[in-house]
Amino acid sequence: MSTGVSTGGRVRRPLRCGEPSRYSFTTADGVGLRLSRFRGGDKGPVILSPGYGTSELAYTLDTTETNFPEYLFEHGYDVWVFDYRSSPALPSASTQFTFDDVAQYDFPAAVATVRAETGADSVQLVAHCLSSLSMQMALCLGLQGVRSAVASQVSLHMRAGELNEFRSELHAANVLDLLGFDTLTTEVDDDPTFRDRMLTHLLGLYPAGAEPCDRPFCRRVNFMYGEVYDHDQLNEATHDHLHEAFGVANITAFEHVTAILRANHAVSADGTHDYLDDVSGLKLPLAFIHGEHNRMFLPAGTRETFEMLSERNGPEYYSYHLIPGYAHMDCFVGKDAVRDVYPVITAELDRHN
Repeated sequence: MSTGVSTGGRVRRPLRCGEPSRYSFTTADGVGLRLSRFRGGDKGPVILSPGYGTSELAYTLDTTETNFPEYLFEHGYDVWVFDYRSSPALPSASTQFTFDDVAQYDFPAAVATVRAETGADSVQLVAHCLSSLSMQMALCLGLQGVRSAVASQVSLHMRAGELNEFRSELHAANVLDLLGFDTLTTEVDDDPTFRDRMLTHLLGLYPAGAEPCDRPFCRRVNFMYGEVYDHDQLNEATHDHLHEAFGVANITAFEHVTAILRANHAVSADGTHDYLDDVSGLKLPLAFIHGEHNRMFLPAGTRETFEMLSERNGPEYYSYHLIPGYAHMDCFVGKDAVRDVYPVITAELDRHN
């Protein structure tokens, strides 16, 4: 979605990477997904995978002077933004699934689609938050055709901040499941149902975190995911319109996150597979980036995975970047991310072009 009218009827600024070419495809388990291509050159191709519960707008939002696809486009990259099954832009977002499904089906289908459409032998991946976890799980399961990757904020060792640890200890996702919530949404309904009113009551009881915000969207994001961004890093327009990237999310996926947090590393949702058993699939150039102030998922987690992989596969494959002054999603939507973060990621991609 580059120009025209978006959620809420507002007019978006034209993106300098132009209108995308859309590619719809189906996974081996029958789920319809989408890729949006911005071809700025022959570098890459690079797939950008957003965080859980967000659509491609997590990257293509027009509220900063330059978003990440525009930056890569202007640096000669063939950019493919990935709407996997958790994207609110797709019907699958309202269904029940786990991150095992994203790893086993979505990433292989996306990589295969890009390779087929471009003729490239391999692709590069940039994945954020829980799609970063899923990407690493996919590689552990044997995903082929990836020559380098950037993992943002989350790794095989997930270390939660205080609010997410609190939610894990309470088994909050399991409790919501028992209460009849099969999905949650960041959207605020003008005509709330009984479940909406129940959720609003729960929001009133939930801790507000280090940066309390009275906006209903920010309160819901904090309840569903944790402290997703530092408000100081957002400009006013992003704060006003970031909700466009979010939407519905399913409880089963949240239950999987709880299982991983309680196990202290990536395991399958049913507990039968430990992703640390074989990490040979991650023997490829992999750069970790993590916001210094991330209170949603702590830098200690990505650091632990970085050190484990360096020991087991060899340190020559891995690099680690702690981003000063940033938290989580603001590494991509922050008002100064074009200066502070994008060059770090792009330098890692450039190393393997």
